[in-house]
Amino acid sequence: MHPFAHFKTITEHRNLVCRYCFRLGLVRQGLSHDLSKYSPVEFWRGAKYYRGFESPNDAERRDTGISIAWLHHKGRNRHHYEYWIDYHIRPDGTVHYEGNKMPIRFVAEMFCDRLAASKIYLKEKYTDASPFEYYDNAREVMLIHPETAAELEKMLLTLKNEGEEAAFAYVRRRLKEEKKQ
Repeated sequence: MHPFAHFKTITEHRNLVCRYCFRLGLVRQGLSHDLSKYSPVEFWRGAKYYRGFESPNDAERRDTGISIAWLHHKGRNRHHYEYWIDYHIRPDGTVHYEGNKMPIRFVAEMFCDRLAASKIYLKEKYTDASPFEYYDNAREVMLIHPETAAELEKMLLTLKNEGEEAAFAYVRRRLKEEKKQ
């Protein structure tokens, strides 16, 4: 059990996402980012499975086959594409699951979240390519809306290819464009 180390890690992550959201003008989202990680169901599981180099949710999942903390977290935080998955009824009456399109402000927060998580967990091994590589390794199995995926990919590829300043400039531009619509 590592409650102090876990608290330090989630707080550093949250503070970094908060700063990134502020850079984008997403003040409310920055202030409310990941507050559920401090709830008992998420915090104590995170402390139990804390490793310092990966998400405790992955360790919990390997140990028990499921991450109760993750199920709680994704259902309360709109910057995760999993929050937006729902079932849909086809014209023939059959049901299937699909990702719904996310508002750009939550895609922007997801970008900030992935950037901060990569920096926190990878530490000195971080490069501007790290968030895209993490995304790219999982995209085959992601149940994410195609337009949301395209938005996130563009943000992450801009970070990878042009650096942090260019990526934030791109995200700010997308937020302004969406506001005009």
